[in-house]
Amino acid sequence: MSVSAGTVPGTSAGSTTRRHTLLDGLLGQARRAPHATALVWRDEEISYGALLHRAARERDRLARLPGDAPVAVPAVKSPATIALVLACLLERRPVLLPAATLGQDALDRLYAQAGARQVLRPCEPAGLPDAGTPAPPAPATGLPALLLTTSGSTGLPKIVPLGAGAVDAFTGWAAGAFGIGPDTVVLNYAPLNFDLCLLDVWATLAHGGRVVLVDPDHALDGPRLLGLLVRHRVEVVQAVPMFFRLLADAADGAGTVLPHVRHAMVTGDAVPGPLLARLPALLPAARLHNVYGCTETNDSFVHEVSAEEAAGGGPLPLGRPLPGVDALVVTAGGVPLDGPGTGELLVSTPFQTPGYLGAAAAAQVFVPHPAHDDGRRYFRTGDLVRRRADGSLFLEGRTDFQVKTRGVRVNAQEVEQVLLGHGEVTEAAVLALPDPVAGRLLHAVVRRAPGSALNSLTLRGHLARRLPRAAVPSSLRIVDAPLPRTSTGKVDRDRVASAHFTKEN
Repeated sequence: MSVSAGTVPGTSAGSTTRRHTLLDGLLGQARRAPHATALVWRDEEISYGALLHRAARERDRLARLPGDAPVAVPAVKSPATIALVLACLLERRPVLLPAATLGQDALDRLYAQAGARQVLRPCEPAGLPDAGTPAPPAPATGLPALLLTTSGSTGLPKIVPLGAGAVDAFTGWAAGAFGIGPDTVVLNYAPLNFDLCLLDVWATLAHGGRVVLVDPDHALDGPRLLGLLVRHRVEVVQAVPMFFRLLADAADGAGTVLPHVRHAMVTGDAVPGPLLARLPALLPAARLHNVYGCTETNDSFVHEVSAEEAAGGGPLPLGRPLPGVDALVVTAGGVPLDGPGTGELLVSTPFQTPGYLGAAAAAQVFVPHPAHDDGRRYFRTGDLVRRRADGSLFLEGRTDFQVKTRGVRVNAQEVEQVLLGHGEVTEAAVLALPDPVAGRLLHAVVRRAPGSALNSLTLRGHLARRLPRAAVPSSLRIVDAPLPRTSTGKVDRDRVASAHFTKEN
């Protein structure tokens, strides 16, 4: 049985039918209200007119490049970078957005796989010619619009091309779902190469809103983040759980709440129960949403969190499928499930990529329906989900996090969630590492809350009451320093392993 398109808060089944494209909306706003603020960066406000004028000047530079090969723009967050990406969209030049933190070897390999012959960085205003009256977008070409990249947590990041139609469909849905319109203030926390920016930045600009850009240098500074939301009266926030924990800690210390936030979306990772329970007090007027999606498909499910769910702190369902989304739960034998059960989640969305570029294109993750060809391509997410009798889906973990230890199959992510359910645990990483006798053993690194005296004996008791014996990690390390994170805010398990479980340690 598949899970098909439903409706989500603020949408209707036809909400993917848009009245204008991203470029139509942005250009229209610049004509109607050129002095309206488009971007806020380090307390500087950049108007729609100024943003478009700068994009037009960058576009003149692009127009002089030969051919139509993609260009690469390192995703260094700034208004200048956004203007350069906008210039690429206007010129219909595919633009690769690699993470700004990647090493040169990885960047060179991505450039080669994308066929990007030019690496562009924003010019200083003095180095750009006067563009005159901004020209309309170039004719559509059928080429990809954006070449996003995955997080690279399993090696070299994969290149995910998105066509203009997919981008327009997503930005149209997102604006309707979360009430983004002229002058709506939206926070952008994610890096510019991350798919979350399709909502934070591009849906907001397409509908006349104001994007408050978080400086990456201050992304872990809770009091600064809190001050940014208070000062600019932010209305829409989308971020990983780590952001909301930083925000909640800072708000507790300052005795502050955020009554201006109307929509808060938690995405990218499971929400620890103790954190979820803190959010209604922090965001008293907000509708809380749990958002599920992959870079390859963009958002697929949204669940609006009830007051009872938030207070209970239990696992949240993935939610209802977005308009046009179809999803399957498939057993290890490749059979779609009818009714309750556990299997891999396959998703098809109107916003997805047609497939990876470069070496990753051979990966067998974009597949037809396993039982009958319905004309759609499904992305194998690698996520294990459990479908209940009522049809609701709950994330169980990753197919690649299913390990056997002492002959028993264990889900390492389930162990992490139990650890995060302890009120004095703020971060956790569970690793399945080779062992000469057992084959693999589980090891955990846990960060305790500031001022906590939590010890491994107490934590083992917490685990033993909730997990089978084989799922209790062989070693538990409790630390006070933050765990290393990837550029997308997830715990970097490779760096955790090298820091705590190398031979030297």
